[in-house]
Amino acid sequence: MATYTAPLRDLRFVYEELFDAEEITALEAYRDATPDLVSAIYEEGAKLCQNELFPLNRSGDEEGCHFENGNVRTPEGFRSAYAAYVDGGWGGLNCAPEFGGQGMPHSVNIALEEMLCSANLSFSTYPGLTRGVYRALRVFGSEAIKQLYLPRLVSGKWSGTMCLTEPHCGTDLGLLRTRAEPTKQDNYRITGTKIFITAGEHDLTENIVHLVLARLPDAPKGIKGISLFLVPKFVPDEQDEPGVRNSVTCASIEHKMGIKASATCVMNLQEATGWLVGQPHRGMHAMFTMMNDARLGVGMQGLGIAEIAYQAAGAYAKERLQGRSITGTKQPDKPADPLIVHPDIRRILLTMRSFTEGARALTCWVARNLDFRDKAETEEARQAADDFVQLMTPIVKAFLTDYGFEVTNMGLQVHGGHGYIRETGVEQYVRDARITQIYEGANGIQALDLVGRKIPAHTGRYLRSFFHPVQRWIEEQSTNTELQPFVLSISKAFGRLQLATGHIAQAGLRNPDEGGAAASEYLRLFGLVALGYLWARMAQISIEKQGGDDNAFYAAKIVTARFFMERVLPQTGSLFAAIMSGSSTMMEFPDETF
Repeated sequence: MATYTAPLRDLRFVYEELFDAEEITALEAYRDATPDLVSAIYEEGAKLCQNELFPLNRSGDEEGCHFENGNVRTPEGFRSAYAAYVDGGWGGLNCAPEFGGQGMPHSVNIALEEMLCSANLSFSTYPGLTRGVYRALRVFGSEAIKQLYLPRLVSGKWSGTMCLTEPHCGTDLGLLRTRAEPTKQDNYRITGTKIFITAGEHDLTENIVHLVLARLPDAPKGIKGISLFLVPKFVPDEQDEPGVRNSVTCASIEHKMGIKASATCVMNLQEATGWLVGQPHRGMHAMFTMMNDARLGVGMQGLGIAEIAYQAAGAYAKERLQGRSITGTKQPDKPADPLIVHPDIRRILLTMRSFTEGARALTCWVARNLDFRDKAETEEARQAADDFVQLMTPIVKAFLTDYGFEVTNMGLQVHGGHGYIRETGVEQYVRDARITQIYEGANGIQALDLVGRKIPAHTGRYLRSFFHPVQRWIEEQSTNTELQPFVLSISKAFGRLQLATGHIAQAGLRNPDEGGAAASEYLRLFGLVALGYLWARMAQISIEKQGGDDNAFYAAKIVTARFFMERVLPQTGSLFAAIMSGSSTMMEFPDETF
C-alpha cells in the first residue's frame, strides 16, 4: 500500500546544518524562527500532509472535478481537507502579521510547499496561486485593495488565480485581446476569454480573486500595452463580504492527462467588474512578480513529486522478490532476492535520491535569498539576494521539473509492469509530473530567459551571485585532502559552466540563434553544477559529523554525494560538447524537410 513520510530529518539538515539558521533569526522580522520552532512547524505540516492530503491523492485522481452549470465541485474529501489546511493557518505561514499571517521565513514555508506537493499535487494548486496573488497585491495594490483582500487571502477564506492565457496566445502575451473599458465608478468592465486557468472555479472558498491581464482602449500594441486588473468572483458588498456575482464565469473544465483533481478552467469575462492593479500598461511588470513566485512554486512541484516517487520505488525494491543477486544468493530462505540487490535498481534509486536531496538543498538556498531580499537591513544585501533569486528562478523551475519528471519515470521503471497499472499509484506520479514542465512558462522559455536575459543582465551581475561563492568554496577547500574527490569533480564541472557561459555570451552577440540553440543544455548544465556544489558542501558537513549518534544519516549523505559526483555530474561533459557544437545543424535544416 502506498504511503508518504515527510523527510523531516533531511529538511532539518538543510535548514540548520547546510545553511546557518542564525543568519535567518538575525533578521529582525524572523527572530522568532528558531530551529526548535521550525522543527515543530515541520512536524505539524507533515501530519497534515500525511494524514489529510495523501489519502485523497489517488481517490481525487480517479474521481476528478465535476462541472455542473458553471460550477465546479472538487472530489470527495477535498473540502474537509482544505478546511483543515485553513484551520491550521498554513495559508498565512510566511505572510505578514499585519494581514493575519504568521510572518515565518520563505525558507520555512518552502518545506511546507514540498510536503504539500508530495502528498497531493492537485490539492496544492488551490492554495498555491493564492500566495502569488497575495504578493502581487501587496507590492502593487492600492491601500484600499490591500486592506480588503489581503487578510482574506491570507486566512484562506478567499483564494486567487492568475488569468493570462487566451485561446490564441500562450507564451506570446503580446497577442492578448481581452479588453478593459473604464467606467465612471473608478473601475473597469473586463471582456474576454481566458483558458488553462488553474483553480479558476471551485467550491473550497467563499470567493475567488482573479488577476486578469487586459488592454485599455488607448493601449499600445504588443506586450507594452497590457494592464493588470483584479476581478473577484463575487464583488464585495458594503460589509466587505462576497456580494453580487460578477460576470466572470467558468465555461468548462479541461479533461487532462494528470492533476485531475485540480480544476483547469475556461473563464469567460463579459463586462466583469474589475479594478486596476498598478499602473496602466504596466501589467506585465506586476504580473511577473506573481509569475516568478509561481515558477518557484512549480519547481517545488517537481521536487515534491520526485520525493514521493523515490519513496515508493525504494519501498517496492526492498519488498519485491525477483531473481537472485549476480554475486550470489542474498536471502536463501526466500524463493528469490529482493530487487534492491541488483546493481541497475540501485543505480536508479541513487539517481532519484541524489536528485531529490540535492534539489531540496537548492530550493532552500533560493528561499533563504528570498528572506534576505525582503528583510535584509541594507540595500546592498537586499540587491545581492534579489540578483541570486532572479538568476536561479528559471533554473529552479525548469531543471527541477525536467529532472522531477525523469525521476517519476525511474520510479515507474523500478515497479516494472506493476508500475504501469493503477493499483500501485506510481503511474499517477508520472502523469501529474508532466504538466510541471509546461505551465508557468514552458521549460524551453525558461532556458531562453536564462541565456537571453539573466546572463547579460547588468553586465553579468546576476551570474556573479552564483559564480563567486562556488569559486570561493573551491579555492578554500583546494588543500582539504579528505574532500579532494568532491573538489576535483565540482571544479571540472564548474570550469565547463564558465567556458559555456563565455561562449554563449560571445557567440550570441554574433548570432542570437547560437544562444537559443544552446539554451536548454546550458540550463541543465547550470542545474547540475548547482547541485554538485551543494552536494560537495553536504559531504563536507557529513564528513565532519561522522561518528556521532546520527552516523547512519551522515554516512548515507557521503555515499550519495559520491554517487552524484561519479555518476550524475559527468553529464556536464556531454552537455558542454553539445553547447559548443553551435546552431548550424538545427538552423540550417530545411523547413520543408521536417
